Amino acid sequence: MTINTEEKPVLLVGGYGKTGRRVAQRLQARGVPVQAASRSAAPAFDWEDSATWAPALQGVRTAYITYYPDLAAPGAADAIAAFAAAALDAGVHRLVLLSGRGEPEAQRAEEALQASRADWTIVRCAWFNQNFSESFLLDPILAGVVALPVGGVREPFVDAEDIADVVAAALTDDRHVGKLYELTGPRLLTFGEALAEIAAATGRKIRLEQISAGEFSNLLVAEGVPDSLVRLIVMLFAEVLDGRNESLTGGVFEALGRPPRDFADYAKETAEAGTWTPRRARRAVGA
Repeated sequence: MTINTEEKPVLLVGGYGKTGRRVAQRLQARGVPVQAASRSAAPAFDWEDSATWAPALQGVRTAYITYYPDLAAPGAADAIAAFAAAALDAGVHRLVLLSGRGEPEAQRAEEALQASRADWTIVRCAWFNQNFSESFLLDPILAGVVALPVGGVREPFVDAEDIADVVAAALTDDRHVGKLYELTGPRLLTFGEALAEIAAATGRKIRLEQISAGEFSNLLVAEGVPDSLVRLIVMLFAEVLDGRNESLTGGVFEALGRPPRDFADYAKETAEAGTWTPRRARRAVGA
């Protein structure tokens, strides 16, 4: 049975992020009202200030939860438990959580949500394809050299479009209540292989340079990444990208009845959009 969300909006915590804005597009296309929650929204929402949670939850029917900076961050599980309690107090019972694959703190957050009285769905994801085009890897790709502390470990890169489709379904159809969907793409790729596919799609030379975790940390600091985020990113590369996620799942098919999007399709579409075209080349062709 599908939920009637016409009277009350769906709250999207992190509604302007990679998945949040895509979920918003899908819901709005179905005529479902949405309310984005972020520091810049009105009312403002801040994970570090629990006093901002209740106003954001007022008058909504369901909520999509993305935690900033990441569920792998210390204290995330406690925050999710507290937010679930606040949501239930506000009469919001349907909660959909975006989780991380192979992250111990993220799994504690999942357990906290499962232990609540909420009608929960958990969407556990591998590394996003869009981290290559909408995150800190974009500038290095534009420069042609991507320096990372990775070796030959393979990752089941998953597309944010697939994630958004699963989340939108979970927010609007009670068949997904109590389900944990572990999402991956259809293939395992090393970072070098992923960059090679981007290079092929763009017709550019893009090289992976393997560096140490310390060198990576210094590089992020030099690029102006906040210290707290630097520590988190380095931890994710050092711990999570150790081969623990080197397997595929059928989560996308289980939730949607179709296969996941392939990385090659993502690379082709993103290249055609000009995302990986250096700005100087864009000006040269009048883009």
